[in-house]
Amino acid sequence: MRYPTAAADLPDRLWQAVADGDAFAAVDILHKAADGVDEETLLLEVIAPVQEKAGTEWAAGRITVAQEHAATAVNERVVATLAHRRAAPERHAPRPGRVTVGCVDGEWHTFPARLVAEVLRLRGWQVDYLGARIPTPHLVAHMHLTNPDAVLLSASVPTRLPTAHAAVTACQAIGVPVLAGGRAFGADGRHARVLGADRWAADARGAATVLEAGIDRPGPAAIRQVADDLPHLADQEYTMVVQSRPPLVKQTLADLETRFPGMRGYDDAQREHTAQDIAHIVDFLATALYVDDPGIFTAFLAWTADILEARHVPARSVAIGLDSLAAQLREFPRTLGLLRRGSAVVLDRPTRPVPGPHLPA
Repeated sequence: MRYPTAAADLPDRLWQAVADGDAFAAVDILHKAADGVDEETLLLEVIAPVQEKAGTEWAAGRITVAQEHAATAVNERVVATLAHRRAAPERHAPRPGRVTVGCVDGEWHTFPARLVAEVLRLRGWQVDYLGARIPTPHLVAHMHLTNPDAVLLSASVPTRLPTAHAAVTACQAIGVPVLAGGRAFGADGRHARVLGADRWAADARGAATVLEAGIDRPGPAAIRQVADDLPHLADQEYTMVVQSRPPLVKQTLADLETRFPGMRGYDDAQREHTAQDIAHIVDFLATALYVDDPGIFTAFLAWTADILEARHVPARSVAIGLDSLAAQLREFPRTLGLLRRGSAVVLDRPTRPVPGPHLPA
């Protein structure tokens, strides 16, 4: 940690204020700390870990979805007030450049992108921060107006990867390089590379380093089709799974009601939650087909099983759902392979909680 020993309890104190939903206390803690700790450190080594903890606590069932959202709102307010403390840059002061920062269409988790935007502003960049779920045509229109040196695309949930791919290719087609970041792109950036992004960064400091080194603008070769990046999609399995999503969810829910006795006593709300869980499973299955990476699907299933067990639902219910999907998708070899791997992961996994939300809370 870069903050002084006397301030070593800052994350704990901020977490307590955030958990209590006390925005005034949270702001007061950070403003007092800002007199002796630089703002970048506060953003990345105090506020970011507290936001991470909110997700972990939700995943473990120790706080509700509403409490997790309230914690995020407090953290966002803290970030905003820190920014307002900052001295405004002189209008004609030299800047490293101009960048656009935002989340791909469908992505609601804005906090990582917001931290990146604030860190880049601290380092002198002119930043257009566009927030959550930016439709790709609107993103492209904005870049036509502003001509940024790069666009930074954030995605936290892997199911946003197909949309991210469309955004990457659209930005590059007008000559703007793409720097990808967020958990959806993989801990090592593997999915960013598969989807053709120009660069990837693991965090805000990494993004700043990449930008400071410079990214070449894409040339005419950047105009390409999906098949250029993902030739495996020629088998049409991804398309068929996506198009079949509603009947797949409906039939799997019916099969669970027959094969999993615990569901027979569910009320309407519990059945709706179960249908949502099945829909998420189908979405992650489709995404794994899109990028041809079984790890996306198996990691999600292991996490889902842990979440269900934390809520006193047996993980074997997931395996039953996967069996139902396999029966419905028996004509698709890549899909069946993923479902078999998923079942093995669920049935062989140790029963222990795994932190970290990978779904919108």
